[in-house]
Amino acid sequence: MRILLITGSHPRHSYVAQMLYNAGFLSSLIVENREEFLPSPPDSIVESDKELFIRHFKEREQAEHRAFKVNELSHWSIPILKVEAPELNSSKVKDWVINTSPDVVISYGVHKLGNNILSLFPKYSWNIHGGLSPWYRGNTTLFWPFYFMKPNWSGMTIHRLTEKLDGGSIVHHSIPELDYGDGIHDVACKAVKQVSLDLVAILQKISLGEEIVETLQKSSGKLFTSADWEPHHLRVIYELFNNDIVDHYLDGKLGHSQPPLIRAF
Repeated sequence: MRILLITGSHPRHSYVAQMLYNAGFLSSLIVENREEFLPSPPDSIVESDKELFIRHFKEREQAEHRAFKVNELSHWSIPILKVEAPELNSSKVKDWVINTSPDVVISYGVHKLGNNILSLFPKYSWNIHGGLSPWYRGNTTLFWPFYFMKPNWSGMTIHRLTEKLDGGSIVHHSIPELDYGDGIHDVACKAVKQVSLDLVAILQKISLGEEIVETLQKSSGKLFTSADWEPHHLRVIYELFNNDIVDHYLDGKLGHSQPPLIRAF
């Protein structure tokens, strides 16, 4: 079974690739060079928000480097294509897909794939979305459950790849276990680790000839755009709660509504 992963260049993306590779479920890899992992705060925001911005992304960097230990790609014995964002839907990528002829395609952490590329993909063509669809579609969707004080709605969605952003039929919802002391970035890292394990289990089912059922998304949910997130939203996470929202949830102070999950096993 030939599996192609199209993913980004941040630590969380490399971790998913490493997990598939270690499990023997990665035949070829396309890596999109993503934006700077440790961004600078906008000049236009107030000084206190700049401090929160710097703290937030610094702690994200620290959490991901703690959580994700990945071997250098140069040590991997599979074909690897590195591209910039404008090349993602280019003839270079189209030729790569044709030449590698994958049985399964998985994307994670890349910009939107066009129909000229999607039309080349096999039956099992899925995206890993960093959020629970349909309730948290779009961008920064592991942030918003914390902002809305529902950390137990943090998770990942494996869904069919379509031109509709995070709108394809759902294969599996993956959620991490929450523990006292978990901050927002700890939960995000746990979510990536859990979806990696779940994806390997799903691919094992395919390798044994089992059919994978997909479930249509029954509502449009909420599509968060990059413009929805502002640095001042960080005040809720750090000034109001000091990044201990999980502790408040586990203490029963934030309610107990549970997401209706779709599971592949």
